[in-house]
Amino acid sequence: MTPQDRGAAVAAETARFVAAVRDADLTLPVPDCPDWTLADLVRHAGSVQRWFTVLIRQRIQERPLSRDVDLRLPERPEELPDWLAEAAAQAAAAFAEGDLDEPMWAWGADQHARFWVRRMLFETLVHRVDAERALGLAAEIDPELAADGVDEFLTNLPFAAFFAPGTAELRGEDRTIRFARTDGEGDWLVRLRPDGFGLDQGDGTEGDTAADATVRATAAELLLLLYRRLDRTAAGVELAGDQELLALWFEHSAF
Repeated sequence: MTPQDRGAAVAAETARFVAAVRDADLTLPVPDCPDWTLADLVRHAGSVQRWFTVLIRQRIQERPLSRDVDLRLPERPEELPDWLAEAAAQAAAAFAEGDLDEPMWAWGADQHARFWVRRMLFETLVHRVDAERALGLAAEIDPELAADGVDEFLTNLPFAAFFAPGTAELRGEDRTIRFARTDGEGDWLVRLRPDGFGLDQGDGTEGDTAADATVRATAAELLLLLYRRLDRTAAGVELAGDQELLALWFEHSAF
């Protein structure tokens, strides 16, 4: 996907999010985000979009020391859906203002403005799913978008230790876990080393390198599994190989 494709997907995912919550009871709890209500979820999603938009517009070159942003939070909860829609409109304007391939600081692997578009996309998509599931709605995910989300998660997780400290425990003596998509092309091999972990860059073909453990599921299931929205014991998820290695991964890979 291009940065422009992902920018369009941010708009589409936000629109679906807004549609789900517009007439909902925003005091409802969100099971996938313990202690949050729908109002909390919308505030979080809109705040993140505004924060990322500021970063993109500024093309910052160093890690920011402050996250202070004028969020313009509405006084009444019922205004939150429109506030979230406005955040997406501001993001779209920022995406169109310059070259998203320009270099800038990012906490992940890709030190370009496009990193933040991709990160915003999956932050929005996952919380859209949270909202729909809280409301008992069908929370479908486009398979190709889900596959891109799996890749984004696994690419950036090794850089997330400053806000996901548990990832420091993902170490091993050259141990590998394969995440294999069952509904199309998509195969990711994660290697745990004594000094860290990360994706092996293969040709994306399952079996080109033997793995110590394997997780097989649809792209959407893999995405929800990685984000702890789906339990690894769920129907449709197939686990094979070293179960202790898989337990280590799922215990310490929270994003």
